[in-house]
Amino acid sequence: MDAGVPGRVRSLVAELEAELVAFRRDLHAHPELARAEVRTTGRVADRLREAGLEPRLLDGSGLVCDVGRTGEHAFGDDVPAVGLRADLDALPLEDRCGLPHASTVEGLAHACGHDVHTTVVLGAGLVLARLHEEGLLRRPVRLIFQPAEEVQPGGSLDVMAQGGLDGVERVFAVHAEPKIDVGQIGTRIGPITSASDSITVTLTSPGGHTSRPHLTGDVVYALGQVITQVPAVLGRRLDPRSGVNLTWGAVHAGLAHNAIPGTGTLAGTMRCLDVRAWERAGEVLDEAVHQVVAPYDVEVHLEHVRGVPPVDNDELSTTLLERAARDQQGEDAVLLTEQSLGGEDFAWYLTKVPGAMARLGTRTPGGRTFDIHQGDLEVDERAIAVGASLLARVATL
Repeated sequence: MDAGVPGRVRSLVAELEAELVAFRRDLHAHPELARAEVRTTGRVADRLREAGLEPRLLDGSGLVCDVGRTGEHAFGDDVPAVGLRADLDALPLEDRCGLPHASTVEGLAHACGHDVHTTVVLGAGLVLARLHEEGLLRRPVRLIFQPAEEVQPGGSLDVMAQGGLDGVERVFAVHAEPKIDVGQIGTRIGPITSASDSITVTLTSPGGHTSRPHLTGDVVYALGQVITQVPAVLGRRLDPRSGVNLTWGAVHAGLAHNAIPGTGTLAGTMRCLDVRAWERAGEVLDEAVHQVVAPYDVEVHLEHVRGVPPVDNDELSTTLLERAARDQQGEDAVLLTEQSLGGEDFAWYLTKVPGAMARLGTRTPGGRTFDIHQGDLEVDERAIAVGASLLARVATL
């Protein structure tokens, strides 16, 4: 059976490619924020129904859909499924791609490739539905179209709470990677992303005149100490091999040059390559903030929102992805990728079942290297067919 499946996957994807590119452009033009992906969910659900599938809508937004549970070659409920996951949400950024399918919604853009991920899993699902009709599917497949990846702790928890992972024994995903050429994928056994938490520090005092700082708590000065000293403390209290990184993204305090304000805030992210260090980092962070500001007579409120653990790719799942890539794209299709400091809530699925995420090349060979979370992001749309072929093939293995 295997001898014919790779070729059949390629031919079915080729039939769908123009439609999938148009579908992705429609999603790109109509981005929606986390947990508000109602139109996007509807577009996906309608296309799955056209293919004879029966999607189950999740509360709010998102859906799951099984392939292989009905029809002549139906699998019983006792046969575990392979999961394929996509994320639906966009970012609160202005779209600056300048293309005809640029965002029509002011201040929102698909700047992380989720429109590509959604289209890839849809394409894989349509291919797998045809393979199932032809008796070429080995086991059922669960398509997971997840809301709210861009917020913490992430919409994957919503999916799992509604049974979206029940009956799934292994799960796969791709993430657009503009640093890799189209036609190639990046893989890695073990952690491929990092833990990512949101940190907000609020300092308060009575405030006062800048000529009398000794009569009040100086929140501006104390914020400066937190900015510089707390990351250094983390670097000495936690194993440097764990890659703990605290970076501030916003600081706000005061309005006048001669008044010490009563309140100041810092906001940033704490990232960690190692899950064991991540579990301890919060305690060290809390101690460090309080000890650093202790001499300055200010009150501290620390808000630490636990985000996501690292995406930890299972060895067998990664091997299957690599085999699928070589089957569909050739022997040179697979690259070893580095572990990034980015966070990805696909990690929560991998705390329940084994699986793996691959980086899907979206760069035109010889072309510009874009970056994600930037409004000018452009992808080589040939990546859609590559991704759909990859996930359809891995589901048949």
